[in-house]
Amino acid sequence: MLAWGSGKTTETARSCSGLAVVFRETDMGLARELWAENQHLAQACLEHPFVQGIASGDLPLERFRFYVGQDAYFLDSFVRAYALLLAKAPDWEGLVKFKELLDGAVEELRLHQGYARRWGVDLQPDPAPATAAYTDFLLRTAALEPVGHGVAAQTPCMRLYAYLGAQLLPVLRRESPYAEWVHTYAGADFQGLAQTLEDLLDRYGGDRGRLGQLYRRAMELEYAFFDTAWRSS
Repeated sequence: MLAWGSGKTTETARSCSGLAVVFRETDMGLARELWAENQHLAQACLEHPFVQGIASGDLPLERFRFYVGQDAYFLDSFVRAYALLLAKAPDWEGLVKFKELLDGAVEELRLHQGYARRWGVDLQPDPAPATAAYTDFLLRTAALEPVGHGVAAQTPCMRLYAYLGAQLLPVLRRESPYAEWVHTYAGADFQGLAQTLEDLLDRYGGDRGRLGQLYRRAMELEYAFFDTAWRSS
């Protein structure tokens, strides 16, 4: 589990199931508080048979194909939500950081294109109800609420996938056909993007009650996304 901890040091080296991670620390910030409040949902996602099947390689390919197609649909909206937040950024630093995050999501879509070529995945499917609920939530929040609220809706996806990648890497079976998925989300590039988004959440903030609602809803939608893929065949 990613341990957020608290303290006064500027940088603290941590170990996450054997994976070294470096966090910039002062006191526990907003992003870390929200993550800590939703640990039970993160753990539920980690323990879900769909996620465990990625690491073991036992996940049926048809279910992974379904997931990749739905995730491509989701990522299209995720990129558009970043673009909305970029346009609303109140300062230059935010504009630059949202551009970096948008570019990272585009790179993630290229990973899905590789899956599509390899396994014949339709990257323009009709959205499942769980997918439509998630994308509508993200776009509505990014368009209609303050920047910090939009960031709170998007941060759980990034932090959760960074967490899942780090947790699955030590138990990944070498022969799993989904090993690239684990390495991508455990990698330093993705871990850094998750931290960038959390920094923006700390920077912009917003109404604390509303931020908690948005963060929790996104985590619930993440679980529903995995569960829908698991039940797809």
